[in-house]
Amino acid sequence: MKNQRKTKTKREKPPAEEVPITGGAVIEGYLKTLPGGPGVYRMINLKGDVLYVGKAKSLKKRVTSYTKLARQSSRMRRMIKETASMEFVTTHTEAEALLLEADFIKRYRPRYNILLRDDKSFPSILLTGDHAFPQVLKHRGAQTRKGDYFGPFASVWAVNETLATLQRAFLLRSCSDTVFAARTRPCLQHQIKRCSAPCVDRISETDYQASVADARAFLTGGSRKIQQQFADLMQEASDAEAFEQAAGYRDRIRALTRIQARHGINLQGIGEADVIAVHQAGGQTCVQVFFFRAGANYGNRAYFPSHSRDDDAEMVLDAFLGQFYSKALPPKTVMVSHSPPNRQLMGEALSVRAGRTVRLMRPQRGSKRNLVKHALANALDALGRRMAESASQRRLLEGLALALDLDGAPERIEVYDNSHVSGTKAVGAMIVAGP
Repeated sequence: MKNQRKTKTKREKPPAEEVPITGGAVIEGYLKTLPGGPGVYRMINLKGDVLYVGKAKSLKKRVTSYTKLARQSSRMRRMIKETASMEFVTTHTEAEALLLEADFIKRYRPRYNILLRDDKSFPSILLTGDHAFPQVLKHRGAQTRKGDYFGPFASVWAVNETLATLQRAFLLRSCSDTVFAARTRPCLQHQIKRCSAPCVDRISETDYQASVADARAFLTGGSRKIQQQFADLMQEASDAEAFEQAAGYRDRIRALTRIQARHGINLQGIGEADVIAVHQAGGQTCVQVFFFRAGANYGNRAYFPSHSRDDDAEMVLDAFLGQFYSKALPPKTVMVSHSPPNRQLMGEALSVRAGRTVRLMRPQRGSKRNLVKHALANALDALGRRMAESASQRRLLEGLALALDLDGAPERIEVYDNSHVSGTKAVGAMIVAGP
């Protein structure tokens, strides 16, 4: 038997896994092909998540700046380190880039951008224009139905209050067209003197349209004229000893006076404007928005954008304006407490969005400055309340952690509940507190 030589098997080292390239090296790879014109860029991590959306007058110059880490804040350096790829969209103008940036931020919710967390649409009032006897109703969303829209109102309560006043003063119908067509006798709204019952011919089309015109005039700033008109009619009815009719006009005048007092109608020098004020404390920001339309205060709403502690009031306001008006139509004038870094550009972008000139201003004196101060005071109060509530919630969560022997205060709480009817029609629900 021949001796067999033993052979040694050479073990080869497994090929080293390729380490994905991220950070400045990735960004430098795009510089050669980038245009020098305006546009929007997105920075993306290895998972495909959008980290940041930005706009630029010159894409090439802006992206080049990210390769110089020494000039960046610690937050920006972290973002650059996570960047695995970038995407670009070129635009014709810088204003177009600003609008596109706001749309992308709302769509992707990037972690490193300043985010407007509450983006709910605002309610408005619609006077329909597709029926012989127009309906007055509350509306929210796209303005696709034919008619006149008035708003926005800061809350549903403000809309409901104004609608009730319109019905008392002008006796306009609120029922749907289907209900209107099916009526054979007046409904309860007519009995409580909130509708003139056009569904059963209790008022002619000409007279009803006159009431609609009065309501439209009231909503566009002609409240004093309408009140004087009702006062003259009340006097005529009284002189003719038609006392029930005179009492009806008296009630209408009272309804209009009440809504004037509550909404501050006919404020001197204020027609159509939004007043926006920013207050910062403890690394948090409150943006307070007041809505003025046709000389009336339509209410206010507080926002608390998510942002880095390094972002100052001007930067937060700049990001807020872009995102806020990406859905809401800008009014003729926007008054602000601080000057955003790109005030002229932002004014141009808002004008493009509105399809007409929008004046972005920071009042320095007079009644307009007083309105901004009032909004600023409301922002300060709202932020103070929010910070106090957060501190109280933190203490409660820490107490819960102690009672349940947890390692720390819970950051997210989920509550589940299931219900059924004798074992059928099962329904489950979940509510969440936290992120």
